[in-house]
Amino acid sequence: MVHNKPMNHFKNIYNHKAPEYHHMVAAEDVEKNLLSTLEQVTPFIGKTILDLGTGTGRLPLLIADRACTLIGLDLHRAMLIENRFQREIISGDWELVQGDMQTLPLPSRWADVVFAGWAIGHLRSWFAGSWQTHIGRIMEEMHRLVTPVGNLFVIETLGTGSLVPTPPTAELSEYYDWLETEWDFTRQEIQTDYQFPDLDSAVEHTAFFFGEELAEKIRANNWIRLPEWTGVWNKRMEVGG
Repeated sequence: MVHNKPMNHFKNIYNHKAPEYHHMVAAEDVEKNLLSTLEQVTPFIGKTILDLGTGTGRLPLLIADRACTLIGLDLHRAMLIENRFQREIISGDWELVQGDMQTLPLPSRWADVVFAGWAIGHLRSWFAGSWQTHIGRIMEEMHRLVTPVGNLFVIETLGTGSLVPTPPTAELSEYYDWLETEWDFTRQEIQTDYQFPDLDSAVEHTAFFFGEELAEKIRANNWIRLPEWTGVWNKRMEVGG
């Protein structure tokens, strides 16, 4: 569905529609399954945390009151501006950095936890012939940045508008399998439904991102609560591993 859209579709959103994007993700995970799933893997209290592809602050808004030090990095300035606005609303104090996930401006073994939330999957289709090279660089940087006993997390979609957890495309399925077989990540699948006040809002706040195909599905099913599944991939580092 959405991941088959061209690169310019998403770049336009990330560069020009950051507030609309945040409004959409603010309606996500109505049962608040994400934070509890993450904290079952590792507690965040007092940790040094790096959030790659931080966007408008979805993860920092969840964990900022737990982390000792938190940096959010994103390539798109407009997303960081909206992230800063959301940070000010809650009087947060995490740092924001504009940069590329493939060349991180931080020293080795800096972070106890490194996140890449909904940030890598696009590269699978954008660089169809060389995706393993590009995503491999990000993996190498994540491994470089984390402490020898830290945790890496990759969070990606397993379907919006789907009643069961399923990678939206064959390309994403291949990428997800690669995370598990080549990089030793372990997958958990969680439900992260969107909740909207009415049908018009459900369409209005998702169609600009996901497209008319999902909008028609929302109308046909009268989905005020839009079903969604999310994959959480974790790798726990071990000294000498």
